[in-house]
Amino acid sequence: MNLHHMLQARAAAGQPLRVALLGAGKFGSMFLSQVRVAPGMHLVAVADLSPDRARAALATTGWPPERTDGRSCADAVRRGVTHVTDDGLALIRAAEIEIVIDATGNPAAGIAHVLACCDHAKHVVMVNVEADALAGPLLARRAEQAGIVYSLAYGDQPALICEMVDWARTAGTQARRVQGASRLRSPRRPSRSPTSCRRGTN
Repeated sequence: MNLHHMLQARAAAGQPLRVALLGAGKFGSMFLSQVRVAPGMHLVAVADLSPDRARAALATTGWPPERTDGRSCADAVRRGVTHVTDDGLALIRAAEIEIVIDATGNPAAGIAHVLACCDHAKHVVMVNVEADALAGPLLARRAEQAGIVYSLAYGDQPALICEMVDWARTAGTQARRVQGASRLRSPRRPSRSPTSCRRGTN
């Protein structure tokens, strides 16, 4: 059963995943555009240091005002709407939240959020590559000890790289070097190729 079918099943059962998004910048906005129409997920709350920016991101990604006027997480769940706040830690503590997506881009904040999720039994989707690069293995170990899931965001470059390495190992080969594909397409380095990358040239 794939993810879409599992989300459809959650929707049909009236048990959508209850999600909080921390950070309404570029990556947060990308998620906002998707979750608005995706089955089986309820964006209960969005936290940003600037609630006005969060509301602007919601409006830009197609959310009507009547779907973003939740007064609290409890009110948002009761009415099927979204609550906007500037207090991400309050969302992590909220009983209504099951999954926290960190898209803040701030390593200190991201680490603090994951540790708070460990304390409050909330699963974490880490879109904060800065925090993951700094402390990802330690955070993953702490999350495992707390009995929660610590996951990279599928579709983001680090998660896709991990998936490709896993695929290569499963196929019986060994990945010797991995890197972001965007560097291969740099207009400043038109001669760059997989071969030149392997050789460390260009």
